[in-house]
Amino acid sequence: MTVQYSSSSTPNSINTDTLATSFATSYTGVVAFMTVVAEGSFSKAGDRLGIGRSAVSRGVQKLESQLGARLLSRTTRSLALTREGEIFHARCQPGVAHISQAIEDLRDLRDGPPRGSLRISASVGFGRKVLAPLLRGFQARYPDIELDVLLSDARADFISDGIDISFRNGRMLDSQVVARQIVPMQMLLCASPDYAKSRGMPQSLDDLAQHDCINFRLACGRLYEWEFKVQGELRKMAPASRITFNDAELVLQAVLRGQGIAQMAGYQVCGPLREGRLVYCMPQYAPDDRGHFICYVGRPHLQSRIRVFVEYMTTAIRALEIQCAVEVFNAGP
Repeated sequence: MTVQYSSSSTPNSINTDTLATSFATSYTGVVAFMTVVAEGSFSKAGDRLGIGRSAVSRGVQKLESQLGARLLSRTTRSLALTREGEIFHARCQPGVAHISQAIEDLRDLRDGPPRGSLRISASVGFGRKVLAPLLRGFQARYPDIELDVLLSDARADFISDGIDISFRNGRMLDSQVVARQIVPMQMLLCASPDYAKSRGMPQSLDDLAQHDCINFRLACGRLYEWEFKVQGELRKMAPASRITFNDAELVLQAVLRGQGIAQMAGYQVCGPLREGRLVYCMPQYAPDDRGHFICYVGRPHLQSRIRVFVEYMTTAIRALEIQCAVEVFNAGP
């Protein structure tokens, strides 16, 4: 097939210039749009990209103009994806992620010692008690790595929340991430010595109905279900309680004050158990250990800053005494 052009045009330069301009505008707009969605606002997107809020807004507006579609619904108080925006975001996400990864991989290989930023998520209790005290030592060893730590009992999403590394507790069912178990996660039923002396300690699951149980409400709104192993089978229950908290540390403090009994993670209670400020009960129904995991998205070339953080934290956390030798504790006075 023969393609003919009029003599008054220079098709190669026009087509090339148009393509280059279109690509540059589109890519800038896509990056701005994806960052706005990830950060939840234009100003935060500007901070993340190192440009002004107005530049981000112009990039998104040019992209919308090119596409002939509104991608974001904006008001003075809220920001939401339109239906077209949802579709476009879903289609762009893999491509932008691959481009960003390719750039980061090459920079990582070129720049030598680990550097750059890491966004890390963890549950509030684990983050405060275990993770935070270890960060100073990590940064002393790797001063060129900046850390952005997000503590929330809601499970963070690696893509939409821009998470590099996540500490997760429990049982891992997410096959989309690499999950390395750091240490087992024990769940122990405990009370204060004063409570045990005045009320006695339960000897069976049925006895729990006669006690002041303290519950923990998960970020999703559900009550955490206590776990027990009965005749080799896992049994879960959310006992009736006089008080419920959505903060694991407040549950622990209430138990220490003698307000009731609760099932809590080993990293919370091992210290108070060793010190005699808590007692442990119903060891015969102790559930199988779960796990504390350090998680990240699998990729062919793991960035050195992620690799050194994972290795440092795995070693440091395993060196902590957050596992209880529960057989040495009395099951009540």
